[in-house]
Amino acid sequence: MSFGRLITIVKKEFIHIKRDKSSLGIAIMMPLVFILIFGYAVNTDVEHIKMAILDQDKTLESRELIQKFASSNYFQPKIYVDNISEIERLLDKGNVKTGLIIPPNFSKDFKRGKSPMVQLIVDGTDPTIARTALQSGVLTGKMYSIKKHESIANKKGNILQGIQEIDVRTRVWYNPNLESNKFTIPGLIGLIMQNVTVMLTAFALVREKERGTIEQLIVTPIRSVELIIGKMIPYIVIGSVDFLIALFLGTYWFNVPIRGNILLLILLGFGFVICALAIGMLISTVASNQLQAMQMTIMIILPSVLLSGFIFPRESMPLIIQKAGYLIPLTYFLEILRGIILKGIGIDYLLKEIIILIIMGTLLLTIASIRFKKKLD
Repeated sequence: MSFGRLITIVKKEFIHIKRDKSSLGIAIMMPLVFILIFGYAVNTDVEHIKMAILDQDKTLESRELIQKFASSNYFQPKIYVDNISEIERLLDKGNVKTGLIIPPNFSKDFKRGKSPMVQLIVDGTDPTIARTALQSGVLTGKMYSIKKHESIANKKGNILQGIQEIDVRTRVWYNPNLESNKFTIPGLIGLIMQNVTVMLTAFALVREKERGTIEQLIVTPIRSVELIIGKMIPYIVIGSVDFLIALFLGTYWFNVPIRGNILLLILLGFGFVICALAIGMLISTVASNQLQAMQMTIMIILPSVLLSGFIFPRESMPLIIQKAGYLIPLTYFLEILRGIILKGIGIDYLLKEIIILIIMGTLLLTIASIRFKKKLD
């Protein structure tokens, strides 16, 4: 082996890398971005679980109990309601994950030496959050009972005896047995659809550029928007078929029943396929070769696994990471999937997610059309 020839090849390769500044920049930025995002997002410690409060007692004792839940750092009791139907509505929409119901006789039972009863309703769609809420809720009630009886005993000058603990009655909705597959399977359907569809179209225009066939399109009267949509339609068909296959296997093979309207789910699934294909098409217009397209695809796919709430609860992430998750279409489609499949909710509860996906899809297609110039650079 000639050391001189080896050095020549090395120099030549470095020249190629230097000229391909986009790929070099992505390669350098990927580990930096991933370690920051993953470091903050990979966190199973759930805190600040949103809670709705139905305080039917409205006494000092009931307010102290609510404050005890707030000071535990596990709960965020900020929404007060007037009836249980409001708690049900908030849980269906995903605005809260738990609901605390304090009955009218809560304070009287305490003063009579009885065990006061409260009810804790938990959204079981995410077993990680639900288990934390159940354990922390019961423990919080117990700790409040001890503190309250200590306070009463000190005032009366008695020795603390026979503590009557708060009876925290727990109810888990949507997924009573806290089965993990009922949480992961709907999310897996969405994740697979995003990854497959993005990769399908990410190489569409890049492949034309590398093969030289883009020149044949340039001399035709085809407009950029026509080219973008024309290239997407076959992939929309393929992506829609893939979605139906994933939905069938995910729900029937793994025994995850669809509680809501399956036709609505399929319709919204087709809409998400278009939105995901638009992401791939935008990548295809930005990348100059298939290597860059692959790198950009990875930059989209990996963060979406974490930031969308597919695996880790978004409630446990720092605020800035949660905000970043709102930029990912999969975040909203997971809410749609889990809402229809597990909760059985209708379109009236999903309007926000649907509107955002429509806006995202339209915006991505518009940008992709603008970026594609019907001429060689």
